[in-house]
Amino acid sequence: MESGAILAEIPRLRRYARALLGDRAAADDLVQDTLERAWLRLEQWQAGSNLRAWLFSIMHNLRADQMRRPSVPARSMEEEDIEVPTRAKQSDGLELRDLEWALSHLPDEQREVLLLVGVEEMSYAEIAATVGIPMGTVMSRLARGRERLRMIMQGLPPAAQLRMVR
Repeated sequence: MESGAILAEIPRLRRYARALLGDRAAADDLVQDTLERAWLRLEQWQAGSNLRAWLFSIMHNLRADQMRRPSVPARSMEEEDIEVPTRAKQSDGLELRDLEWALSHLPDEQREVLLLVGVEEMSYAEIAATVGIPMGTVMSRLARGRERLRMIMQGLPPAAQLRMVR
């Protein structure tokens, strides 16, 4: 495999990592770790298989490892210098901010599947392979995530979790 194929996937990896983490520096670190691991384990990639799904699987696993490890929050000294591009209309910016806030309040599993479908336009099968869950679970998480996102965006309280009572 030539390195150009991996390099072509970097914009997608960065976009997904930034949407998932909400922090540009942390997202870039995750992408770098993903590319490093992919490069070191290039012999594990099966020729003819989906390179994009393989890279996203690596990123997913790295993120899961990060979530398991306690970490000290770090803040980049350069964050004040970063200018975030905004859309022309003020209301558009507010809607994007509200959407970002609502996404941050979804459970990680639901946010992950929503972003892979909505931002990365991956198929259910690709997501199932990337995250390592059955396709039915992907569809279930997507449906629950969309509903929860809709409720949050409308300012409604989240639906009560049903519990089995004996």
